Amino acid sequence: MRENIGLRVALLVSTLQLWCVSAIALELNTPVQQGAVLIGQLGEDEQAVYLGEQHLPLSSDRRFIIGLDRDHGDDLVLTVLKRDGQRDNHRYEVKAREYRIQRVEGISRKIMNPNQNDLSRIRQESAMVREARALRSTQENFLQPFVWPIKGPITGVYGSQRVYNGVPGRPHYGVDVAAPVGAKVRAPAAGTVSMVHENMFYSGGTLIIDHGHGLSSSFLHLSKILVEPGQTVQGGDLIAEVGATGRATGPHLDWRMNWRDARVDPELLVPPMLPSQSGSE
Repeated sequence: MRENIGLRVALLVSTLQLWCVSAIALELNTPVQQGAVLIGQLGEDEQAVYLGEQHLPLSSDRRFIIGLDRDHGDDLVLTVLKRDGQRDNHRYEVKAREYRIQRVEGISRKIMNPNQNDLSRIRQESAMVREARALRSTQENFLQPFVWPIKGPITGVYGSQRVYNGVPGRPHYGVDVAAPVGAKVRAPAAGTVSMVHENMFYSGGTLIIDHGHGLSSSFLHLSKILVEPGQTVQGGDLIAEVGATGRATGPHLDWRMNWRDARVDPELLVPPMLPSQSGSE
């Protein structure tokens, strides 16, 4: 009887040890905060990593990517499967950010109050965007250093609460860079063009590039798109021209990024834009 009790206790302790949260963090490339894009790497004795139930694919050098949404509120917990079958959980505290309130005036009545035909169009266009962002290609361009797609004054930042014509709207999920109509927009990193639309209701001329493993860039309010769906681009390639199409009160580029369903902050992936760099091409 005592042997059976001892065996059950030993099994229970073993199970608790197996699923305990490790105090030793994996190496990640940037502070863990809301809106961040994190890149980690597995060791030689580790064969897989999971975010909840999601299996995260590995690059050829065993790196993986995670994106944290604007309002990510829980700790980040990654489960690593070792080659011996053991599972280790790694917990990271996600730093909360403070977001600005930005008031935007001059939005047209048509944009503010879409009719039934407009609403149908908006739903169709939203489905197109979701489909493009749902790609899970194996390309590893997300590992490249990212650069600004255009240089100029930053007029809107990620996460800010937008108030349109006095009416509170959804947060802004991109970074806005002011530039004249026709200014050149370049690919911030290599990837494959996954969607092109000349004139969406809200975002006007819209382009999406897949960087691999669920990470994508979106470029909004364009006046001209210079690439086609399926085309491969390299970082720095000319891809579009700035416009003021869709819900825009002036010419600028709205650059957004997604990792799977999480909307992430592009500005955290690029070097700070210095005053000497804030002149558009």
